[in-house]
Amino acid sequence: MKKTATLLFVLSLMLATFTAGAQDLRGDVDYDGKVSIADVTTLIDYLLSGQWPEDEQPMIETFTVNGVTFKMVTVEGGTFTMGATPEQESDAEWDVYPAHQVTLSSYCIGETEVTQALWQAVMGSNPSYFSSNNGYATNLQRPVEYVSWDDCQTFITKLNELTGKTFRLPTEAEWEFAARGGKKSKGYKYAGSNTINEVAWYWYNIPSQSSGNQGYGTQPVATKAPNELGLYDMSGNVWEWCQDWYGDYSSESQTNPMGPASGNGRVNRGGSWFHYARRCYVSHRNDDNQSYTNYYDGFRLAL
Repeated sequence: MKKTATLLFVLSLMLATFTAGAQDLRGDVDYDGKVSIADVTTLIDYLLSGQWPEDEQPMIETFTVNGVTFKMVTVEGGTFTMGATPEQESDAEWDVYPAHQVTLSSYCIGETEVTQALWQAVMGSNPSYFSSNNGYATNLQRPVEYVSWDDCQTFITKLNELTGKTFRLPTEAEWEFAARGGKKSKGYKYAGSNTINEVAWYWYNIPSQSSGNQGYGTQPVATKAPNELGLYDMSGNVWEWCQDWYGDYSSESQTNPMGPASGNGRVNRGGSWFHYARRCYVSHRNDDNQSYTNYYDGFRLAL
C-alpha cells in the first residue's frame, strides 16, 4: 500500500511536469535527460506490476563448452550519448569528439572478458603470455591475451560451431553503451564507478610492477566490482577488441552503427593493466592492426 501511494505521487509529479513542459527531471525514469510520454508509460507499468525500476536485473544466459562455463548478460536497447560526455573531463581526447546520440537494439555481452580457460576449451591451446609457459602460476581465470582481432574471429567461428550460436565481437557502440551501464547508467567516468580502484586493474594497482613477479600483469576476471549491468573489467585488465574499423566520429545521430566500411586498424576499448587511469575511462578509444598481438590485448563476446 505504501509503495502504491508513493508511485501514485511520483506519477502525478511526472504528469504535471510533462504537461507543463518544465525542466524538472525527477520523473526521468529512463535517465535520457528529459521527461517524456515514455517515462509516464513506464511508470504506469511499474505501478501495475508493483516493481521498481531498480528491482529489475538484466537477464543472464549461461553456456558451457567442453566443461568451461561462461555467462552472457542481456543489454536492453536504448539511446545514449557516445563520446566526450562531461564526466570524462580533461581525459577526453580528440577522437571521442563530437559526442553524438546513438540508439541500439537489445543484445547480449559477456559478463567477463574471455578467459584463458574458455579459450583453451575451444581452441585446445593457450596463447597467453601470463601463463606457465612463461613462468607464471597457472590461473586460467585470467583473461586470455596475446590474441589478435583475426585470432578472435577464428575463436568465434569455432565457438559457434560448438554451440550452434552466433557469437561475435561487440560493435564499438555496443561496447561503450554496456560499459556505461546501459539504461541503468549512473554516469560514471569508469565502468561502474568514478573511483578507478573499485572497478579496474590498471598500472597503479596491480600487485607488482616488476616483470617476472607472480602478481605482475593481468588479474583473474571478476575480482573488482561490476558496473551497473553486472559486467566486470570493462575498465582495465585487458584491452578489448571490437568489431569495427577505427574512424572519426560524426555529430549525426545513429542507429546500430557498425563503424566505417574500411580502415587501417580495428577498435579496442577499455584500457588495461599496463596503462594509466586516463586510458581506462568508458569513452576512451584505441586501435591496432587486426593482426597485432600483445600481452594486454583480449576481448569480450557479444551475441
